[in-house]
Amino acid sequence: MATFGSTVPDSASVVDSRSDTLADRVAAAAAATPDKPALIWHDTTLTWGELDRRVNAATTALIGLNLPTGARVALALPNSPRYAVALFAVLRAGLVAVPVNPQYTARELGHVLADSGASVLVASPDAARLVERVRGDLPELARVLEKLPEDGPTGPPAAASTGDGALAVLLYTSGTEGRPKGAMLSHRALMANHAQVDGITPTVVGPDDVVLLALPLFHAYGLNSGLGAVAYHGATGVLIERFDPADSLAVIARHSVTGLVGVPSMFQAWSLLPDLGESMATVRVAVSGAAPLDSETAARFTRATSHPVFVGYGLTETAPVVTSTLASPEPKAGSIGRPIPGVEVRLVAPDGSEVSDPSDVDADEFDLEVGAPETDPGEIVVRGANLFDGYWPDGRDGPDADGWWATGDIAYADADGDLFLVDRRGELIIVNGFNVYPREVEQVLESHPGVAEAAVIGVPHPYTGQTVKAFVVRTPGTDVDPEDLLRHAEQNLARFKMPTALEFVGELPHSAIGKVRKAELRGDGA
Repeated sequence: MATFGSTVPDSASVVDSRSDTLADRVAAAAAATPDKPALIWHDTTLTWGELDRRVNAATTALIGLNLPTGARVALALPNSPRYAVALFAVLRAGLVAVPVNPQYTARELGHVLADSGASVLVASPDAARLVERVRGDLPELARVLEKLPEDGPTGPPAAASTGDGALAVLLYTSGTEGRPKGAMLSHRALMANHAQVDGITPTVVGPDDVVLLALPLFHAYGLNSGLGAVAYHGATGVLIERFDPADSLAVIARHSVTGLVGVPSMFQAWSLLPDLGESMATVRVAVSGAAPLDSETAARFTRATSHPVFVGYGLTETAPVVTSTLASPEPKAGSIGRPIPGVEVRLVAPDGSEVSDPSDVDADEFDLEVGAPETDPGEIVVRGANLFDGYWPDGRDGPDADGWWATGDIAYADADGDLFLVDRRGELIIVNGFNVYPREVEQVLESHPGVAEAAVIGVPHPYTGQTVKAFVVRTPGTDVDPEDLLRHAEQNLARFKMPTALEFVGELPHSAIGKVRKAELRGDGA
């Protein structure tokens, strides 16, 4: 079985003994550097000392509600200091944070609140009004608050004691394959992922960094790799509520941002702006994740800034980082890099056996336009201290007895051991017994200058079992016709991989962090 990475020998080497939780790191930063900027939002700067005092006041208010240890507190707020205060207060009070997309519909919000059994909801005015429409279906929801008190007693509260193995955050998956499920992440898992990333050389984030926090904080990527990293290192975070390419570039220049944590759509938008290089003069490291980054966008960004875009791979269930091109000697186009220190990855064949030897790779069946495969595709199975404890409420479908967890994602490794993501296991299309990887077809379609974005799904076919259907967004200002696009595809794909149906659409449905919601394209809900 192909295995990559290495385990950390014990938990003591994963989580710094100085602190057990992210809320403790806030207190530590306040003690060490009380006047240092912690969060910048519009024209407001909150120092670590001020942030810690506000967190203490909010924690005292939560404790005053007499909630049992481990009670769930949902947060449906936009990116703001108020969100950070609420999150750290929930953790400090020995409660469980349930981040929720503040743009959810009443139905979506109601599902998360009901499933988590949240006792309290801290929400934006819009979300607070929405929840009233489903309040009758939420018998456990006792209070809806638009903010937690941040004034009043600010001394260290008599919070409930929680071990690092206690549940810290209940993060609901994006729901692209059905109704969202709550991934149970402990304090230990959140902290472990920071220690793992911190094992990469050179340093990804340090105390002197200024990190752009433009990703939504209700998602694992923005929550832990963004805000969590700022707290873990006592760095400075610059909060952006809604991403706008030009506005964010101005923010980066004004506040001398050194670290970018983003998604491909952000880098694509930035790469098209004329003053990119000048505005990003202070940027030291740029990381993209959550979805594939196309090589043209990466090249444009690098030409303008002289910095590569490092690509990471992870999941909500892994808190979230598993691999990164930061862990490789150099980033490769199309690669997700190698496992970060302290994380093990295996590639497993469908029958549970090891992936095939390089000599057995079928080039006709598998021929992506990225690194040459050295192994057959296999499911990514991961082990590390950053893994979740299963899905709420009973821990189902979590890591096995040996600590391994199957991600459902398919990848292969090249001769150097760098990994290349292929597709989700459930999205594999089988045409007449032959495997079709949607990402390969999407890459071919997107290589046509008239295609801005493509998404491929499998649909039933009476003779071949399944066939390939493509949804295509045209590049603005072009009018590529189906025949031209199919001729282009025929030059790059075997016949069984060819789309038999093309549908041109104005845009594709995306999740909050840019993943295409293929469930909506299939018509089976989100």
